[in-house]
Amino acid sequence: MQIYQVSLLKDPNNPGLNKLLEYVRGTLIPDLEKDDMLEYGVFQGLFGLASNELYLVMSSQRSVSQRNIDGEFQVKECIDLVPTIRPTDHTRRTREGIYVFRWFDVMNKDVEEIAELSAKAWLTFEEGFDTEVQCLFAEQNRESAQGKMLLITWYQDLSVWQESRQFPAEAREIFMRRHQLTLQAKPIATRLL
Repeated sequence: MQIYQVSLLKDPNNPGLNKLLEYVRGTLIPDLEKDDMLEYGVFQGLFGLASNELYLVMSSQRSVSQRNIDGEFQVKECIDLVPTIRPTDHTRRTREGIYVFRWFDVMNKDVEEIAELSAKAWLTFEEGFDTEVQCLFAEQNRESAQGKMLLITWYQDLSVWQESRQFPAEAREIFMRRHQLTLQAKPIATRLL
């Protein structure tokens, strides 16, 4: 089973991403790849992240501890997640467009039901819009009552994301049930770097 590590990285000394991105691409990813980790994607925030923050998503077939990074930069968050029903393709993302990270706070006992509901809703949701669900992750460790899930969805552009808020009737009821199982949700719009 693939284990995904999602890290929110920040350059506190600069207002933009140039130095951080150079470090991530030139040093951090090559170091992680030496430990058999695969790049899933590097994502810059459009809405919801600071201009000097990015998400780095890596995967591996084994648990990998969080890396120490150059002291010039910060790891604001790092979480290990496992796929529920997607992704089935663990290769690096290459498609241009918008990637929306939707974080859910959930009760861990509801993870399987949330995944099943999502799979049913996606059947009509993806048909109706130029969109594709990339992954639905849950925390690897679910010993506590509450946990996090992460849904990453690709959209052609922000206008498609806006149109997709009008779910097909078949998906609407299912998404409403999923919403009832979530404690809160936080979407963050990004683009692939």
